[in-house]
Amino acid sequence: MSNGNAAVSPFNKRTIAAALANYIDAGSIVAGSAGLSLWVSYLKLTDTQIGLLGALSANAISAAIGALLGGFLADKIGRKAVYTNSMLIYALGICLVLFGFNFPILLSGYIIIGLSVGADITASWTIIAENAPKTNRARHCGVAQVAWAAGAVVVLLLSVLLGGFGLLGNKIVFAHLLVIALITYVLRMKLPESDAWQDKSETVQVIRKTSYLDLLQPKFLKSILFLMGVYLVWNLAAGVMGFFMPYIYQQVGGVSANMANILQMGLFIFTGLGVAFIFMPFADKYRKTVFGIAASMAVIGWSLFLLPVEGLPILVLFIVMIGINNGAGQQANYQLWASEIFPTEYRASAQGLMFFLVRISIGAWSLFVPMIISNMGIGVMAAILLGCVTVSMIIGLAFAPNTSGKSLEQIQEELYGTPPAQAEQVQTRKIM
Repeated sequence: MSNGNAAVSPFNKRTIAAALANYIDAGSIVAGSAGLSLWVSYLKLTDTQIGLLGALSANAISAAIGALLGGFLADKIGRKAVYTNSMLIYALGICLVLFGFNFPILLSGYIIIGLSVGADITASWTIIAENAPKTNRARHCGVAQVAWAAGAVVVLLLSVLLGGFGLLGNKIVFAHLLVIALITYVLRMKLPESDAWQDKSETVQVIRKTSYLDLLQPKFLKSILFLMGVYLVWNLAAGVMGFFMPYIYQQVGGVSANMANILQMGLFIFTGLGVAFIFMPFADKYRKTVFGIAASMAVIGWSLFLLPVEGLPILVLFIVMIGINNGAGQQANYQLWASEIFPTEYRASAQGLMFFLVRISIGAWSLFVPMIISNMGIGVMAAILLGCVTVSMIIGLAFAPNTSGKSLEQIQEELYGTPPAQAEQVQTRKIM
């Protein structure tokens, strides 16, 4: 069993191949944002068309729907089928963007990219946790978070370096994501299915009958509400940070657009450092302590905008605090908890449902953010987001399950009891 005590490096083919889902997720979002003004100019897009690109992109609705479909299929037909074939769908979406010459083709490309990313994330996060040793799960899951930060940093850097090429530069950025997706496809084709999903072969009929309605049972709904209290509420702040922060940097710090992009790149760099030097080394043994410290960083970070001080030093301190939070706080711990506290036959479906709820919520919330900033000011927005990250931290500290160092089977038994099929198997052995 992969969830035993064997010392397995997190930088193995299985984990890296799955973690690349995060690289292309972040890369798609940042590349789409970086090239938006170029596409607006090239295709003479209207405000309505721009809004559709944003709402249906990998950052919002299409990814949400993809997660819902991918999570269900990953539990029904297997993790490998979803996370392998999603790369081919992603490649199709990228090709539509590369060769798009009108708005319908461009929009179709964005939608297909989002669908594939959403499906891939749910299957990939699940397979990483299921293949990781029980005493080393945070290290393995952390690789995915490092990949997410790397995707954002590389795309931002490429966008700056290729900025002089205009739309061609943005297409080159997307083309590099196509290459990564095809390499990932080849890697994943050679890898086996998730051990935990294969071990459920004796209950395959149960797996086939699972549905999202099953997740409404009180025993599962309690876990979903906990995770949404931590992750969805935190994401209301993270969503603003991801899309609107360059604008806020310019307003609060009085910096140029180029410096704003450099600051945003610095934010993702500190995210990667937070994962590599805080979450991965310590979260397996000191999960709640790591979560509490990292979550408090977000509280400190958003509090800075309520101080009667402005300028670049405040922005630098902000990106350090928020970067560490992104790397070792809600995002990384959510990936672990969401993979740990649901039974194997519901694990990917639960993540798909929650990813759907988060991305839909971000999409809806983003509609109001510009109005709040324009009419009430950045201080009011910062206060709202401070409230969000504070509530998220409190919920995490108060209700986090004790799962560190335990196998997925042990966690499942503690939360839900021995599965009926397993109990019958044990009883049969006793009779024999």
